[in-house]
Amino acid sequence: MHLSRLSLHDFRSYEAADIALQPGVTAVIGLNGQGKTNLVEAIHYLAHQRSHRVAKDLPLVRAGKSSAVIGARVEWRDREQTIELEVNAKGANRARVAGAPRRPREALGVVRSVIFAPEDLALVKGEPGVRRRFIDDLLVSLTPRFAGILTDYERVARQRTALLKSVAGSWRRDNSYQDTLAVWNDQLARLGAEVTGARLDLLDRLTRPVGEAYATVAPDAGELQVNYESSWLDTSGQLDAAALNAAMHHAIAEHSRAELERGMTLIGPHRDDLLLTLGGLPAKGYASHGESWSVALALRLATYNLQRESFDAGGDPILLLDDVFAELDSSRRARLAAVAVQAEQVIVTAAVAADVPTELLGRELSVERTSEGVSRARW
Repeated sequence: MHLSRLSLHDFRSYEAADIALQPGVTAVIGLNGQGKTNLVEAIHYLAHQRSHRVAKDLPLVRAGKSSAVIGARVEWRDREQTIELEVNAKGANRARVAGAPRRPREALGVVRSVIFAPEDLALVKGEPGVRRRFIDDLLVSLTPRFAGILTDYERVARQRTALLKSVAGSWRRDNSYQDTLAVWNDQLARLGAEVTGARLDLLDRLTRPVGEAYATVAPDAGELQVNYESSWLDTSGQLDAAALNAAMHHAIAEHSRAELERGMTLIGPHRDDLLLTLGGLPAKGYASHGESWSVALALRLATYNLQRESFDAGGDPILLLDDVFAELDSSRRARLAAVAVQAEQVIVTAAVAADVPTELLGRELSVERTSEGVSRARW
């Protein structure tokens, strides 16, 4: 898979851009703050419908504008497709695929990408939410319909928490909330079991690619393991959908008093984590800076390799390398470059061309920012 054209309108620092792209490597060169990462972010957004840099969409819209538009022509095998996403500062986003209106989630899967960025260190050193987002993004990349399940679960968890908060001061003397809470409990358990089961299945599939990727990045280091960590679920046994549903109902009942007292949903996949261990020790807190980079790179390489295996008909996902080589030592740079040159399309950004391994310089796209703060890209 590759993009043959990328167009932007009022996205970040770009007033307008229309860039013709080719398979192979494109090196986007520009000093910090010129807008090179914004191009990579736009491609990532087409694939995942969220930024790898910020949690909300508002910063993606150019200052003073009401919306931004990202468009692309996608080619794979002998087929061609167009996609356009409208990101609105207020209100719902909109999408078009092949010129026809679609719900945004129906546009997932048209573009597939894997990104490597300095922010990836948070996969090791950051909070659980970063690792949950990592596994959920991969789930959606492999099975786009799963975006709807995650959205439904998050909605139920929010609305259930709103109910708990509203009765936090009165539940001892007024039990009128119980029927409504029971409905939310059933939905939370059903959707939570589906989310958890999908995550566990995916981790099983990810075990081999993670091990192979870590051996590639750090061949003389110990074993990297990724396990699911939950405060409400024992993951050591056989867990089918019925068992997960029952376990979640049990955990809800067990935590009911604490949830009513605190006015919040205390259990569920929205509070789970991935435990990364090196040589039996948690990577977070024990791994050195170099080891942390190796773990982060291995996780991203594993997702890339898993997608390649899963999308034979669609070819390689687009590989996005955002200013990552400046962060790596020579051995990790070489190993990442060796993988990258095999990809169908690679977009690599750097402040100066010297930061990019020579085999990845490819076609060079220069990015600079005008005195009015508008970014321009030119070959």
